[in-house]
Amino acid sequence: MPLAVLAVAVISVPMLMLSAAGWPRLQSLREEKMRADQEVSRLSQDIWELRAEVARIKDDPAAVERAARDELGLVRRTEVVFQFHD
Repeated sequence: MPLAVLAVAVISVPMLMLSAAGWPRLQSLREEKMRADQEVSRLSQDIWELRAEVARIKDDPAAVERAARDELGLVRRTEVVFQFHD
């Protein structure tokens, strides 16, 4: 009985590793994990930058004005806006 189990293992393990669901799938999953880890790292950096920007906006009135101008397109009441079209 133990020899039969050993013989089946010696034959089936290499076959399973070389099949489409074996070693190539493992490599594919490793590459996918690597890409996911890179994306997590990039998103963590984005979160850090956004938190820093929120802190600046909370503490610095000039940062609030910059955000209002850049992201919302707001202007002061005393400013005149000229728009040029091609």
